[in-house]
Amino acid sequence: MGCGHRYTTFERIDEVPLTVVKRSGERELFDRGKVIGGLRAATKNRPVTDEQLERLAADVEEALREDGTVPTTQAVGLAVLERLQFLDEVAYVRFASVYKGFEGVDDFRREVGLLTKETAPKRHEEP
Repeated sequence: MGCGHRYTTFERIDEVPLTVVKRSGERELFDRGKVIGGLRAATKNRPVTDEQLERLAADVEEALREDGTVPTTQAVGLAVLERLQFLDEVAYVRFASVYKGFEGVDDFRREVGLLTKETAPKRHEEP
């Protein structure tokens, strides 16, 4: 005589927490919400959707996990910048200004110069 209940076990992937090393050397868990918060500030009043921000943050987290090392907050910021430049250039410059600690207009000029140099199509001269 049984109890009349059926039990099933399900397997699921249990992700190992991703730890990030801060500039102070302190370690903390990766917080996708912090990444999205920074992205929201950078994309304020820009034509970027919440879904795009979520995807970008998920891509950053996935790339950091695949790297296999304990990332630094600097690595997180660079990973965000790499992806943000293709999503929205204005948001990229805004994020870079905070992440890189811009102190004046020359910092903005330099970053925009780098951005346009990287994204401008190369011209092929006729022989």
